[in-house]
Amino acid sequence: MKRLLVLTLALILSASFAQTNLRLALYPDLDSHLDVVLTEFLLENPDVTVEVIRREHGDHHNGLVTELAAGSGAADVVALDVEFVARFLASGALTDLSQEPFNAGQFEDLYAPYAWSQIASADGRVVALPGDLGPGVLFLRRDVLDQVGWSVDEVVASWDSYLDYGRAVRANTDSYLMTNANDVARAFWQSGVPEGEGFFFDADGTNTVTSDRFVRAFELAKTIRDEGLDAQIGDWSNEWYEAFNQGTGATQFSGAWLLGHLQNWMAPDTAGLWVTSHFPEETYGSWGGTHYAIPEQSSNKEAAWELVKFLSTRPEIQLSAFETTAAFPAVTSTYNDPIFGEPIAFLGGQEARRLFAEIATRVPQVSVNEHDQIALEIVQSALTEVLNDGRDIESALQDASDQINRRAR
Repeated sequence: MKRLLVLTLALILSASFAQTNLRLALYPDLDSHLDVVLTEFLLENPDVTVEVIRREHGDHHNGLVTELAAGSGAADVVALDVEFVARFLASGALTDLSQEPFNAGQFEDLYAPYAWSQIASADGRVVALPGDLGPGVLFLRRDVLDQVGWSVDEVVASWDSYLDYGRAVRANTDSYLMTNANDVARAFWQSGVPEGEGFFFDADGTNTVTSDRFVRAFELAKTIRDEGLDAQIGDWSNEWYEAFNQGTGATQFSGAWLLGHLQNWMAPDTAGLWVTSHFPEETYGSWGGTHYAIPEQSSNKEAAWELVKFLSTRPEIQLSAFETTAAFPAVTSTYNDPIFGEPIAFLGGQEARRLFAEIATRVPQVSVNEHDQIALEIVQSALTEVLNDGRDIESALQDASDQINRRAR
């Protein structure tokens, strides 16, 4: 566990003040951002010290589940991947920031509309503020495009053309269309969601996993697997990291934040070999994002709220994260900053930030449901059965729907 302690300068400046000791728990690569901006927060708040606790993504959220359930042990401020927000929202273990003295609703207009829908419940509770967003994008290898003789526009003209590109890649190169077919299914079911509905549940709370959106998502993934177009490499594995360096996958669906990981630590030597695009057929969806929350068990809520506001409401701080880790800002006023028009060397000079901003403003408002995480696990398990065991798509989704209903009850 990596712990970043308060800088000596801040300690000297704050020596004459009564100290509030905050703990901030997060996951990579958020700590790189904190390395840059924490000094400014400490200078502005000389009566506060901050200990940053870094755990790997899975360990962080699993630990948080345990700490919140136990009612002790959680940090004063916690970073939450968007996939976990609804689960914690329902638990009541996070402070309702819509209430006095926080009044988080005053900040709603700062953010892309879909970001607010991710952290607010139907009854008006707000359990976090957005730190960054994950506009869904497709990363493509320029060198593979050149080998095959395709353009980005041709690849993303439709989902069928995306599959045709994969066939051309396998026929003419040593690469695969993608590292894992699971990703295309996720990209499809997370895009084109009807306004006001969620990924897995409609506005009335009825699960939608047997709908055409999921059937088509599974069909795309199954076609890719059956035709040998994916390398069958699991995400976040050492083999996955190596695939980025070797060009094993010609494309990768992800959030815009993947750019930071690629250029900072995953595959820095591949600079210039990538380009980005929206999803095929100009569909728009989100993929990840980080929000900052205050556990109800914190005894330092006032100081914790100052840190949450610092990280989540200030354009210059979110722009700093954008520059450091490519974490895409949730505060929309940043989209007019000159940095959005700058070419990105890692992407071969593409002015990709304008694309990211366009996607962020076009993603529909997707509602959250307390059973989202359960539904995600069940749907992913069903997809694994389809891809690995040859199970029929419709029966797999029907069973998934039945399981979700039982777990939700």
